[in-house]
Amino acid sequence: MSDGKNGLQLRSLIKKSGELEISLLDVPTPEPAADEVVVRVEAAPINPSDLGLLIGAADMSTAKASGTKEAPVITAKVPEGAMRAMAGRLDESMPVGNEGAGVVIRTGSSDAAKALMGKTVAMIGGAMYTQYRTLKVRECLPLPEGTTPAEGASCFVNPLTALGMTETMRREGHKALVHTAAASNLGQMLNKICIKDGIPLVNIVRSKEQADILHKIGAKYVVDSTAPSFLGDLTNALVETGATIAFDAIGGGKLAGDILNCMEVAINKTAKEYSRYGSNVHKQVYVYGALDVRPIELPRGFGMAWGVGGWLLFPFLMKIGQADGARLRQRVVDELKTTFASHYTKVVSLSEALDPANIAVYAKRATGEKFLINPNK
Repeated sequence: MSDGKNGLQLRSLIKKSGELEISLLDVPTPEPAADEVVVRVEAAPINPSDLGLLIGAADMSTAKASGTKEAPVITAKVPEGAMRAMAGRLDESMPVGNEGAGVVIRTGSSDAAKALMGKTVAMIGGAMYTQYRTLKVRECLPLPEGTTPAEGASCFVNPLTALGMTETMRREGHKALVHTAAASNLGQMLNKICIKDGIPLVNIVRSKEQADILHKIGAKYVVDSTAPSFLGDLTNALVETGATIAFDAIGGGKLAGDILNCMEVAINKTAKEYSRYGSNVHKQVYVYGALDVRPIELPRGFGMAWGVGGWLLFPFLMKIGQADGARLRQRVVDELKTTFASHYTKVVSLSEALDPANIAVYAKRATGEKFLINPNK
């Protein structure tokens, strides 16, 4: 086992010439400052939010592999039309990986840092697809005794996003919510939270297989957007739950508009009087993903009390402040092996993460195909 002075790090580079290059670099590990620790990273998930940085807008059907087995290099073309969106990162080699977990192997001089020596911690702060990571004590979450790095690797992004959704719902005065792409790892967590907290949740999925996944964990309202009866099924679920806020992972196309229109129909079914401006109940869709990169279409049948906006975890956590953020984090730790347990289909090393066969699977963002990188494997 190395002493952690140097380690491999996965890097993503988009060149001005329109080419993506993913490679492994041997980088020195910065010595920890007083309030920092060095962690040997043993588990880091590949989340959809990581793929945005890892492969950007590249067309992975053009991917080619070169280099050696130990130091593979993947290249792929970025379509000309997508280059403008990549302008901020051109010719800059970027480390990847939002979150992870591992064991603290060196610490700075502060008491808080020293207290973490030898502990297994979950981490947030980027550049997690690396063998050794130096980061601040406050970016580490000590895991309960007996928790493995793999069990703690997905402590932040999905659990806090799911809790952030129910927290946003309460703060904005709604009593039930809608979630799309609902059979995802995140969607399953959201169901467990809502079941435990007694929050009615309408799940929108794209196949019977996905509906079965959710029914198995106790979901009550599951509607399939590919079914001919979708709009009627959605409206009925909205009448039963009274959901007036939705979190949409799809983003593009008609789904956000369909949800708003069905919410309006559901509200009007119980309205006491007609208004030509539509109901005065506010209906909100927050887009937090981009599984469909087309423009959002909003066929306007939902009156004037509505909103469509973006929602991201980190701005939300900044908005609610440190004390409430800490409360949400504590809940994740308390329920790490139940509500917030993550399941992975494959554990890969850094070089295996650059195997074209593996990229072809995880870049699809398919439900039930979640990869975990162990940089020290």
